[in-house]
Amino acid sequence: MNIQYTEEQLQTGKQIRQMAETSPYKYKAFYKTPEWERKRREILKRDHNACQECKRKGKYRKADTVHHKKHLKDWPELALTDSNLESLCRDCHEEIHPERHKRKKDFWTPERW
Repeated sequence: MNIQYTEEQLQTGKQIRQMAETSPYKYKAFYKTPEWERKRREILKRDHNACQECKRKGKYRKADTVHHKKHLKDWPELALTDSNLESLCRDCHEEIHPERHKRKKDFWTPERW
């Protein structure tokens, strides 16, 4: 797959890779940047704060997450590209990333008497 990136996308990818190499939070550090916060607000506004996955299923649920269709770690050049971002609700995001959002089913410790 031969993708032509814009100069801005190449610069973004370079900055994110450097951030991931130097930060103890790796790629997660990107999500605290002003650029991401601004883009996140733009995408939620663009999608009218509606979960796009629920919308495809004919339902409505408020979105609280902006998802990278092509994952940040693999495609940092597309981190701020509108066409790579979509608004999702928590449940849909967990469905897409079950490995990241493990909910504890039973938080009680077994009694040991």
